[in-house]
Amino acid sequence: MTGPNEFIEKQYWENYWKASDTWAKEVTRTTRGLSINSILDIFDKYLPVNENFHVLEIGGAPGQYLIYMARNFKYHLHSLDYSKIGNEKTLQNLRLANIDVKVYERDLFSENFNKDLPHFDIVYSLGFIEHFENLTEVVKKHLDLLKPDGILLLGVPNLGGIYRLFLQRTAPQHLAIHNLNSMKIRNWDKFEIDLNLAAIFKGYVSGFEPLVMYKLEKHDRMAHSLNFIVRNLARIFSYRLNSLRKFNSRYWSGYLIGIYKRR
Repeated sequence: MTGPNEFIEKQYWENYWKASDTWAKEVTRTTRGLSINSILDIFDKYLPVNENFHVLEIGGAPGQYLIYMARNFKYHLHSLDYSKIGNEKTLQNLRLANIDVKVYERDLFSENFNKDLPHFDIVYSLGFIEHFENLTEVVKKHLDLLKPDGILLLGVPNLGGIYRLFLQRTAPQHLAIHNLNSMKIRNWDKFEIDLNLAAIFKGYVSGFEPLVMYKLEKHDRMAHSLNFIVRNLARIFSYRLNSLRKFNSRYWSGYLIGIYKRR
């Protein structure tokens, strides 16, 4: 989405989706991590099953979380993304899964972006708002599409704390396209107050997640050594120390998530 103070350009996503594969696979619990299990646990705990609900994912390509929503909560699916290629991937993915979805190719920050769009029972984004500087503004765009009594769900990866120390050395460009301030839970207080939101749940989840750091842009000896450490930490935490994921902190947890209703 081309918004003010955006950390990333549209062409980045077009190239990203052009290079990616499409597969008919919903997100499922896994031993490999990447915070997926914790995100799905939050879904299962706080989202109602309701076959009349319509859910919208903002930045929805390629639709794997939407598949989970359809199978587990019986929702009608909608996806909004400004990437033409990303939207094509979503349609392919859901078609292969034999699930209906309505896709909107819209820029969230364009004029009259919500013209002719319905309001939804649930609006969510995962890994989206951290690409913008003004959190209040981007969250308000979510609310513009939400029914008055609807549920808002926001999630961002946590690249701060220990992860920042690694990524500064191995993948500084990846780090640069993210607003690290959006990953500090105290900074969410402002948009909650500004937009009159009440938190149903807000917190860091997934515990220490080494795979957050598994990104290599530099190719010097130090970067490769750190990446080797990350690979081995991921194996250890996946198979031997998985129980430690229940301990959470802004310094080491892999994900930050919040669920809201309007006051």
